Amino acid sequence: VLTTWWLNFELKLSCLLQKTLANYYENGSNRCVYTRQQMQDRSYQNLTEVPSGLPSDLKYLDMSHNSIPKLGEAALSGLAQLCFLKMTHCGLEEISPSVFNHTPVLKVLNVSHNYLKVIPDFSLKQLIILDLAHNLYDSYQIPESYQDLQNLTRLYLGSTAALSVNSNDFNPLTNLSLPHLEFGAGIQWQKYETGAFAKLKSLQKLSLHASFCDDFRMFDAVLRDVNKTGTTSLRLITVFPDNCNITGNPFKSLRTMTSIQSLTIENTWINSSFMEVFLKNLWLSSVTDLSFVNMTYNEDTPDGFQFRTINHTFSLRSVTFDGINHYQYKYPTFNMSFDLISNLEYLKFSGSGMNILPCKLISVLPSLETLDLSDNLLIDTGFWWPGCSYTSVFPKLKHLSLSKNRFQSLLFIAQQTHQMKTLKSLDLSFNSLKLDGVHPWPEQLKELNLGNNNLGNGVFKYLSSNFERIDLSKTGITTITQDDLSPFTRLTDLYLSSNQIQVIPASLKAPALVSLYIDQNAITSISKEALSGFTSLQILKAGNNPFTCSCDSFWFVTHLNKSLLPDWPLQYICSTPPSYAGLSLSGLNELSCETWLQATVALSVIVVISGITGLVFYKCDGVWYTKMLWVWIRVKRRGQKRSHMLQNVSFTYHAFISYSHHDADWVDNQLVPSLEGTGFSLCIHERDFVPGDWIIDNIINCVESSYKTVFVLSEHFVQSEWCNYELFFAQHRAISVQQDSLVFILLEPIPTNSLPKKFLRLRSLLRQQTYLEWPKDERKQQIFWASLKSMLQMGNKSMVLKDVALAISDMAPLITNSAEELPVEL
Repeated sequence: VLTTWWLNFELKLSCLLQKTLANYYENGSNRCVYTRQQMQDRSYQNLTEVPSGLPSDLKYLDMSHNSIPKLGEAALSGLAQLCFLKMTHCGLEEISPSVFNHTPVLKVLNVSHNYLKVIPDFSLKQLIILDLAHNLYDSYQIPESYQDLQNLTRLYLGSTAALSVNSNDFNPLTNLSLPHLEFGAGIQWQKYETGAFAKLKSLQKLSLHASFCDDFRMFDAVLRDVNKTGTTSLRLITVFPDNCNITGNPFKSLRTMTSIQSLTIENTWINSSFMEVFLKNLWLSSVTDLSFVNMTYNEDTPDGFQFRTINHTFSLRSVTFDGINHYQYKYPTFNMSFDLISNLEYLKFSGSGMNILPCKLISVLPSLETLDLSDNLLIDTGFWWPGCSYTSVFPKLKHLSLSKNRFQSLLFIAQQTHQMKTLKSLDLSFNSLKLDGVHPWPEQLKELNLGNNNLGNGVFKYLSSNFERIDLSKTGITTITQDDLSPFTRLTDLYLSSNQIQVIPASLKAPALVSLYIDQNAITSISKEALSGFTSLQILKAGNNPFTCSCDSFWFVTHLNKSLLPDWPLQYICSTPPSYAGLSLSGLNELSCETWLQATVALSVIVVISGITGLVFYKCDGVWYTKMLWVWIRVKRRGQKRSHMLQNVSFTYHAFISYSHHDADWVDNQLVPSLEGTGFSLCIHERDFVPGDWIIDNIINCVESSYKTVFVLSEHFVQSEWCNYELFFAQHRAISVQQDSLVFILLEPIPTNSLPKKFLRLRSLLRQQTYLEWPKDERKQQIFWASLKSMLQMGNKSMVLKDVALAISDMAPLITNSAEELPVEL
């Protein structure tokens, strides 16, 4: 029996501790607002120090279960936005006083379960929660710097090495408004100096984890000091261990503690004899809320618990028994008048193994408004026991919790609840309910919790249209339709968490719905149309769904009022596509989903790039280089097309140069040397015109015997009569023989208005044909010569010298014959 009891006790204690820690960290985390990208969990990584290179915007850091003996001065440098720091089970022995200078906005600090030998000295003005419990400091002396912790609301202190509490330990906290203190490590103190706790003048809630079995006078002194603080809530943990033999009346001071309203006793062994003494003091006190948590009850008297009636006003209004372990394997015996508890308004009796509800309890609690019988072994007939006869059933009961029992028939429960005329809410979660028939529910019943029962999609047909609050979390629902919701015109709160719902249909309408919980389902996106039917919605909890980071979720991310989402953005994580998996949905890129924004950004980028390109193009003389490239491309293209046309044509010169005699210096010093020096043959009128022939004939002959005609254009050129003739004949030849035989070199800019009427055709040609501009820059001159030469290269040397070779071949026989007729002496 003892082994079974101990295993059950350990299991329940472990669950309680886990729940307590979960609530603690949830409350602490809520003090800080952050996204998943601002969180780092580095626990269980065998680290010996806080890693460097952490993100500068980090707000949540968990370094627990590593081996970090010291937190040096620079350990948290660069983490100016850190808000939550947890370093439990790290073997911490020392914390540098200046380490937290780098984290000015730290609000939650947990360094419990370490080896700190002194309470660390630091100043964190924004700190709200500080946990220093389960360390090895031998004194509870609070550092003077703690008087600056004006925002501190919860302080945890406890060390197995600290065996005494001195009167001046809490001096720095005297003027501090500290609402909640959890103190002690569960050990027996050797000394407590009167007046220590009395220094905490603003204390509202004290959780005391200490044993007083050997010295009840010390316990009495603690109670008297706590009474001086004005504390309204007192929680005593392991105050009397299992092997403690309680004698006397340790709770006698409870009668005079007028400020204590709530008293909780946890992890305590209580005998039936002590229970009678304790309740006697309780009845004479001002306590209104009494709780026993994880209590082991032992009947050390032969007749069980006996309690005589006391003629005194009873203040108690709420009683909680949460986790009752019975030392004997039998039903306990209680002999007391239920009139003593007739004023109870709240009663919780959970985790006790109850399988039958006492008959008298149903009808003798006329003031009871809330009854919690969760986590027991009740079945349908165990609560509504057929053998009970009564005239009324909880005449004022409003809230009934039967969660975590063994109820099965929803039909039977619907029938029996009609006996409870004032019942408003019923909790049937975590049972084994079956949809075994439809029966109308009481009209006054407004709230029903059927969570964690395997009921399926048809559950809505078994509910009442009068319900205003329905909890169907984890009930196996896969779809929800308008037909399901139509009957519930008064529905304000609907809980559908932890189901397999994939889509919220756009046709849903629930105008009265205020809160909707659809978290932990299979929803990939929520459209605007899906929420349009919920016109009164104020709370929408939709986190922990496998969201798709696509434009389907764009409206939800950018346009939905985020004040509706209590779990935004931490619980909204992308599941697909794989490249976005694990990222926050809040980071969805607006640019990828707004077409107009894409066009605007693209146009802006194009304009900027074009402007920059144009500026660079202009600064680097891109226009000139482009013209040269275009000339070269056209020459190559035309040359390939017409090369077959010129196969049987021969020329005397590569080019005839047409220029004004005013530009002769440039022609003689630049053009001729550059071209003839590389093998080109040029026709220059001053050098190659036939003396005695008419000038017009010379022009015509030179143009026709040249592969190209090069015009050196300048203001002097357009003033020359002969240049006009040369241009005329060259143009005529280009039309009739070779279209690309004209080459224009613009030696200097020629204003359009300076061209005489006789040169109007030149203006037309310059608009139609590419021309080369003579650059002043030497680098550009190299490109100029290369472009010009490429335009003349089609006329190769064999083509140009063809006539000369033919003339020589015609003259060869004459030279030979003449030589044969000469005398030998010659």
